[in-house]
Amino acid sequence: MRILVVEDDVNLSRQLSEALKDAGYVVDQAFDGEEGHYLGDTEPYDAIILDIGLPEMDGITVLEKWRADGKGMPVLLLTARDRWSDKVAGIDAGADDYVAKPFHVEEVLARIRALIRRAAGHASADIICGPVRLDTKGSKASVNGEALKLTSHEYRLLSYLMHHMGEVVSRTELVEHMYDQDFDRDSNTIEVFVGRLRKKIGVDMIETVRGLGYRMQAPANGK
Repeated sequence: MRILVVEDDVNLSRQLSEALKDAGYVVDQAFDGEEGHYLGDTEPYDAIILDIGLPEMDGITVLEKWRADGKGMPVLLLTARDRWSDKVAGIDAGADDYVAKPFHVEEVLARIRALIRRAAGHASADIICGPVRLDTKGSKASVNGEALKLTSHEYRLLSYLMHHMGEVVSRTELVEHMYDQDFDRDSNTIEVFVGRLRKKIGVDMIETVRGLGYRMQAPANGK
């Protein structure tokens, strides 16, 4: 899962980015509204954390431009605690949720998890596909109750496929959501990670859809 943090406070941006990375996300950063708008307009993100008080272009304007252009990714606003009018303006502009400063990073992580789950149609913190359980809160997975030992890339791949289970996901889409903006992306590595994941899961659940990509779904017998 790939997140964009648009925050001009360098220390706060670093704090959020490190916490998100520790939780298994890929993170891009922007430090002003124009850069943030450009990245959100040109790159695919599973969610965006957007500060309202940004230089160059304020967060409300950035959000309004995204929504006017048909961008539907979940957006979590960072607002000042005493500015209730900013919260109202943000929701009206198309924000999905907000957190008032100062905040606990754990709250931001919880809200981001919830936004991503809901955008994919999942209500629970645990996403279940046959014998595989993805614990989005703990950033871990298990098969029939046995913990899976996954690398960060394997976890990201499994997480994305399970959030979108039943859907055909292209290699390009997986690459875009598994690597950050500056990573030297190579779609061929996806095949390697899929192969490793299949072996670790031990159940035939990741289908190769020739010419299109991959689809994860529960086995026909449900086991």
